[in-house]
Amino acid sequence: MKKIKITKMQGCGNDFVITDYDEYQKTGLKMAEFARKICNRNFGVGADGLIIPKLDEENADIGWYFFNSDGTSAQMCGNGMRCFAKYAYDKKLVNSKSFSVQTLAGIIKPELLENGLVKVNMGKPIFEDKKIPFFGERKINVLDREFEIFPVSMGNPHCVIFTDENPMDLAVKYGPEIEKHEYFPEKTNVEFVKVKSRMEIDMRVFERGCGITLACGTGACASVTACVLNNLTENRAKVNLLGGPVFVEWQGSSDDVRQDIFLIGSADYVFFAEYML
Repeated sequence: MKKIKITKMQGCGNDFVITDYDEYQKTGLKMAEFARKICNRNFGVGADGLIIPKLDEENADIGWYFFNSDGTSAQMCGNGMRCFAKYAYDKKLVNSKSFSVQTLAGIIKPELLENGLVKVNMGKPIFEDKKIPFFGERKINVLDREFEIFPVSMGNPHCVIFTDENPMDLAVKYGPEIEKHEYFPEKTNVEFVKVKSRMEIDMRVFERGCGITLACGTGACASVTACVLNNLTENRAKVNLLGGPVFVEWQGSSDDVRQDIFLIGSADYVFFAEYML
């Protein structure tokens, strides 16, 4: 029986299994297969995603392999990045509390703050339809409803929908249908947003490749950009997720959308263990 050393971490309830590359190699499995196996909540450890550090990056301090629980690779994950940043620094895989990470969405720059939170420069949001990718109208019909939508990419596609209803009820019922809608050829994350004030929103998400999760960092960022451009919130807002709050800062506007966006939140260890394969 093979024993694989793993670390379980979570950011606002969005949970991840992290293991070093040499430990992963012991499995003899492809990464996608290993992700499906270890992330299974009944037959594995249980997680929203699998993260494996990649040490041989030329253009960044470090890189990662990131897989959703269904075995699909994802361009980015904000909560996962915060956990990865803490893990990489504590394991001395990097030498500074501020460093660069190569992802499929480009180079992302996390920073470990003195108060224990992690601040991540998530890069610039993308609003060009072809780059999201999104091909459709700003209204979408699913099941018995029509929704006005705000497509945006944070390196991965998002569909933001504002509502005065219970956002969780909408995410559960309509999220699976919107995720795979023909408007989004690579599928999409779906965020239902209820604005509470100029400084605070509630957001519930149906994540692409995961389903309902307790938190989504890229989704929080996408939601705030949509709020700012629709003049619903200020440029810094608290985002209440099912698993807890994060803060998003974006100095963009309708006149200047090419501004970096920052995600600030917690990253916590859950346990260290040996996974028997």
